[in-house]
Amino acid sequence: MSVQSVDRALDVLEALAEQGGQAGLSEIAARTGLPYGTIHRLLQTLLARGYVRQESDRRYALGGALLRIGGTAERMVAARAEPYLARLVELSGETANLAVLEGDFVVYVAQVPSPRRLRMFAEVGRRVLPHSTAVGKVLLAERADAAAVFQRTGLPRRTDKTITTVDGLLGELDEVRTRGYALDLGEEEGGVHCMAVPVVDGGRTFAAMSVSGPADRIDAIDRDELASMLRKVAGDFGSAVFGL
Repeated sequence: MSVQSVDRALDVLEALAEQGGQAGLSEIAARTGLPYGTIHRLLQTLLARGYVRQESDRRYALGGALLRIGGTAERMVAARAEPYLARLVELSGETANLAVLEGDFVVYVAQVPSPRRLRMFAEVGRRVLPHSTAVGKVLLAERADAAAVFQRTGLPRRTDKTITTVDGLLGELDEVRTRGYALDLGEEEGGVHCMAVPVVDGGRTFAAMSVSGPADRIDAIDRDELASMLRKVAGDFGSAVFGL
């Protein structure tokens, strides 16, 4: 049985997160469907506890108290992910990663590198824009505000393969939803290919799990087979973490 006030407070925090970390009262109301008075009361409690702060323009933003909780949770999830990433490395021979969305940025939270001499590294803790990465596409595929994220971050060209238009990326996200995985075919780094799938919690994408490596080696793996192994490992990881 849920507690209504807790549910609503979480709705407010999630609305802020979906708006890139900050929003006005009207934007929160549009996201949550809650009355203004209810939102205001919830925000006052969250402000007092440091989970929300108010900016000089009167907009509300996620507060520093979330960093303490989020950092601890992130480390726990990363530690639990390592055996699953190691399984992906064993199956594919390539580097396996786990990434999450923090505000408008993708953050790599765990990685198990390939044992091969030529291998790919995405330093744990590295923050990248989502538009040019497979993990970023997976993390935004189910977000209704993906276009707004792209408009806020801009779409810098990382390589000659990078998709740099909002319409082009929204079309790419349609394909991700249809096939259940995302590809980065040299869009973030030349000569590097990557496939990513979602890790879900109650139907929501919580994280992205990926395999990346030199383009010729990734392309030598049957794409359906690679997607199948990724989905299986990501599903096992989601079940272990969330009890799904």
